[in-house]
Amino acid sequence: MEQLKVSADVLFILLGAIMVLAMHAGFAFLELGTVRKKNQVNALVKILSDFAVSTLAYFFIGYGVAYGLHFMVGAEQLMQQSGYELVKFFFLLTFAAAIPAIVSGGIAERAKFLPQLAATFLLVAFVYPFFEGIAWADHFGIQPWLEKAFGAKFHDFAGSVVVHAVGGWVGLMAVLLLGARRGRYSRTGDVSAHPPSSIPFLALGAWVLTVGWFGFNVMSAQMLDKISGLVAVNSLMAMAGGTLAALAAGRNDPGFLHNGPLAGLVAVCAGSDVMHPVGALVTGAVAGVLFVVLFTVTQNRWKIDDVLGVWPLHGLCGAWGGIAAGIFGAKALGGAGGVSFAAQAIGTGMGIAVAVVGGLLVYGTLKLTVGLRLDPEAEFNGADLSIHKISATAERETLW
Repeated sequence: MEQLKVSADVLFILLGAIMVLAMHAGFAFLELGTVRKKNQVNALVKILSDFAVSTLAYFFIGYGVAYGLHFMVGAEQLMQQSGYELVKFFFLLTFAAAIPAIVSGGIAERAKFLPQLAATFLLVAFVYPFFEGIAWADHFGIQPWLEKAFGAKFHDFAGSVVVHAVGGWVGLMAVLLLGARRGRYSRTGDVSAHPPSSIPFLALGAWVLTVGWFGFNVMSAQMLDKISGLVAVNSLMAMAGGTLAALAAGRNDPGFLHNGPLAGLVAVCAGSDVMHPVGALVTGAVAGVLFVVLFTVTQNRWKIDDVLGVWPLHGLCGAWGGIAAGIFGAKALGGAGGVSFAAQAIGTGMGIAVAVVGGLLVYGTLKLTVGLRLDPEAEFNGADLSIHKISATAERETLW
């Protein structure tokens, strides 16, 4: 029976890893549908390349930084417990690889390709697992201190802060260091609209992410006997709340609508295992409005050219999710308890601080050494032709 349980756990977390791996196709198509046609190929290439680089960075360095474990032992030892530790690595890798996938959307259409791959390696090998180890492996004694001081550890069940807020705030640093796309903002303060190239592809990306998110959240239990239907229904309610709130706040704009469920799901990750479904609904609805309002302010008032809005979507909604877990996870509001608002606020602030410092170090160093931006001609021609020497669709028919 013990072996059957171990095998069931391996299959359970493997299925979760596969579902979150599929979410990376969602990242790719969300970016593809949002950028202009001359940058669609680049969107697809970046996400797959980033995932491959993330795999190496996390396997050889990052997983050890976060959990103190490595795989440079014999295969016979790796096979113990049906290889559970290996599939756990696979599952957590898909989370780690979300960091560069998130950043990719913010820096789209004007970033160099190889420097971004270098940034991916550094982020997944060092920056992300540093905070991952603090939040999920009790490194440096911070979690025990929070528990002693406030009665509960920082609670982030599926990564509102560890994954999304960290990715969003790293992305903001990259966007600020990179600068806006040429022609996006005029010297007189006018804003040049760069509308999405394909709403159907954008919607496809949003749907793939939404479906995969139920693996992201539910399988964060990591063992079959810890699975909770509450996590699934809370994810559903947050998704619905985010969708409808973004639909209303965005005045039927399809770009906002399809980012609405993502905003809700980002926010509910942290407290999905302790909130009441009504609390999850409110958490998602607040996130949907937060994304629409802050995306508009960021782009039009602050002149920050965050192409996919990764800072409001992941950075801010992720931070809201960390705080919301401390609010709606409390028993007074129907939650399961075991959370502390103060611990949530401190943990969320720490995640943001690590992301800001890490993002500045990684992208600042690359900017000073090899540069981050395409040259003006390459950016004008588009990353597809400038980097990959091919466009998404043939410009003219070829006769044989």
